[in-house]
Amino acid sequence: MSKTWLIPFSLLYGTGVAIRHKLFDWKVLRSEEYDIPVICVGNLTVGGTGKTPMTEMLAGHFKKTYNVAILSRGYKRRTKGYVEAETGTSFLDVGDEPKLLKQRHPDILVAVCEKRREGIKEIRRRHPEVNLIILDDGFQHRYVDPWINIVLIDYTRPVYRDHLLPWGNLRDMPSQLHRAHYIIMTKCPPNITPLDRRIVSKWLKLYPYQSLFFTNMECGSAMPMFIEGAGQEPSTGSRVIAMSGIGNPAAFRKSLEERYKLQGEIVFPDHHPYRRRDLAQMQNSLNESPAGTVIVATEKDAVKLSNSKKIPLELKGKLFYQPIDIRFHDDTGTEFLEKLEQDVKANPKYSLLHP
Repeated sequence: MSKTWLIPFSLLYGTGVAIRHKLFDWKVLRSEEYDIPVICVGNLTVGGTGKTPMTEMLAGHFKKTYNVAILSRGYKRRTKGYVEAETGTSFLDVGDEPKLLKQRHPDILVAVCEKRREGIKEIRRRHPEVNLIILDDGFQHRYVDPWINIVLIDYTRPVYRDHLLPWGNLRDMPSQLHRAHYIIMTKCPPNITPLDRRIVSKWLKLYPYQSLFFTNMECGSAMPMFIEGAGQEPSTGSRVIAMSGIGNPAAFRKSLEERYKLQGEIVFPDHHPYRRRDLAQMQNSLNESPAGTVIVATEKDAVKLSNSKKIPLELKGKLFYQPIDIRFHDDTGTEFLEKLEQDVKANPKYSLLHP
C-alpha cells in the first residue's frame, strides 16, 4: 500500500527538524561541551542499525585504559530521570538495550536519563573517576556536544533512498551527516564489492575529517536462554523459528536462514515487553512445527524474557538466543579503534585531562 498520503506530514516533520538544527547552528539553543571525552554512537533512522553492538564493542575496548560510563535514554522504561543499571536490574527500569549492555559489561557504569546533559552531570557528580562517556543513541540530542560522533547507516536501508518520518524511516536529515566524524555502514553483505563501496562513498561525499568503514553482523551459535531446563543447542540444519522484537528483523532472519531450517517467524514491535499471550503464541508456533523445532530470538529479546517467572519449564527448554557482534570488513576493526583513540587524544580538551 502506498504511503504517499503521508508526504505532507513528512514535510511538516522535516520543517520542524530543520528549524531545530538551525537554532543550534545559530547558537539560539546551546550545546554543552565537556572536558572529558564523550563519544556519541547514533544514526539517522528509526529501527535497528547496530548501535548496541557498536556501543558494546567501544566499551569493551576503552575500558582497558579509561574508566568508562555508558549513558542511554532508556527507551520505553517505566522509570523517569537518572537511573543506574545493576546486574539484577529489570529491563523495565532501564530499558532492554542498557540492560543488555550491563549484562555484557557488569564492570562498567551503565546509566539512563532522558535528558542527556542532566545524565552526564549526574555521572560526574556521583562517579568523579569516570573519564570517558559513551553516549548511546545521542546524535539528535544536540544539547550535548560530543568530542566524536559515530553514525551508523544500515546498508540494507540506505538513507539516500529513504524519506523523513512518517513517510519513511528517517528521523533526521541526511544533510546532518556533516557532523559525523565516523560513518559506519552496517549489515553489509560479506562479499560487498569495491564498486559497491565506491557508490556508497560517492553518495556520502565525505569531508577530509570523516572516515568510512564497512561492517556486517557476525552471528554466534544459538545459546540457551535459560540454564534451568535448557535443551540441546540447535546445530547447523536444525529446525528453528525466528523470533524478534527489534527495529529491522530482516538481517536477523537471514542469518538464521543461512544456518538453520527456518520453520516460521514471530515478529513483535521494537522494544516489545513480553506478556502471557506472547508466551502462548510461542507455544502454539512450536506445537504447529515439526518435532524438535526450537525458537531462536535476538539477544535483546532474551534480556526481556530471561527474568520472567511466567514461562513454563517446557517452553524454557525450547528458547534460545543468538549473540551478535560487529565485524569490520578487511580486518579494519583495529584500524578503526586505533584511529578513534588518536582522535580522542588529538582533541584540544584532552591535554587538560592529561597534561
